[in-house]
Amino acid sequence: MKEAKIMAKLSKEERKALIEKVEQDRAKNPQPASKVSGFATIDADAKKLESEN
Repeated sequence: MKEAKIMAKLSKEERKALIEKVEQDRAKNPQPASKVSGFATIDADAKKLESEN
């Protein structure tokens, strides 16, 4: 939520510049694709949260 408030205060040009910077950073440092499907990840997160409660 904090990021959304900050983004709302930026001008269109500032937002565009930030997005371009993030895209360049991601291109330079790509994250390896997960070998686990999205549903498996969600299930694992759900189990972890259940064990915390």
